[in-house]
Amino acid sequence: MNEPEKYCVHPIGIVRSALRSREEAPKQGFEGAPDAWLEIYPAFMEALEGIALHSEIVVLTWFHQARRDALKVHPRGDSTRPLSGVFATRSPDRPNPIGLHRVTVLEIDKLRGVRVHPLEAIDGTPIVDIKPAPAASKAE
Repeated sequence: MNEPEKYCVHPIGIVRSALRSREEAPKQGFEGAPDAWLEIYPAFMEALEGIALHSEIVVLTWFHQARRDALKVHPRGDSTRPLSGVFATRSPDRPNPIGLHRVTVLEIDKLRGVRVHPLEAIDGTPIVDIKPAPAASKAE
């Protein structure tokens, strides 16, 4: 197998949250995560144009405290459950620790960024990208 290419990702901002450690953070946003600010760096503020209050967005983060050598984990950190490959889980510990968070926009501040709910990322987590949430698919 050839050496894989390397890609460079630059953060566009940082999460500001009351959550200060991995131990405090719920596993998923809907499990009691607080509101948080997506503090966007000034060079990227213009890119927020078109985001609306009460809309749903997907925030991609870089889990900077994650283990990057993990290939298998006990789902939800429960050692009574059998090991699973990280690609079959939402564990933050993985080769490329990218977080995926579907949140609702609560406030937009042209100097600070976007306040969202719920976000389980801890304070200081780098933000990699923001995208509109996909529309729910219609049942056939």
